[in-house]
Amino acid sequence: MKKVFFSLIAVAIACSALIVSCSKSNEQDITNPPGNGGGNGGGGNTCDTVNMKYAADVLPILQANCYSCHGNGNVSGGVSLGSYASVKTQADNGNLVGTITHAAGYPAMPQGGAKLSDCNINKIKAWIARGAQNN
Repeated sequence: MKKVFFSLIAVAIACSALIVSCSKSNEQDITNPPGNGGGNGGGGNTCDTVNMKYAADVLPILQANCYSCHGNGNVSGGVSLGSYASVKTQADNGNLVGTITHAAGYPAMPQGGAKLSDCNINKIKAWIARGAQNN
């Protein structure tokens, strides 16, 4: 009987330790770890990808990270992102997501720079998933 009692106590202690270790105190770090925002327009501890708009959400990311080579009249590698129509073309053919996610078979962009933050990549993906509208 003592053996069963001590076994139950040990299991209860182990379960308590497990529950305490799974507290929500670090939830913020898990959803967007420190440093994940990078210098690419990411930041903060939340990443809102609901109702992404081209002008308000996607364009600023592209301007900050892509325009030095692919905007304002620059057409590096034959790719322009200087207008909505050109961005939509790159979004529709998969090149935009392929390059910013550094997917196999695509040149990693921004070239020579840090990869976009996961948040910014997710914002662009969400905008594309909702039809890549000019809004």
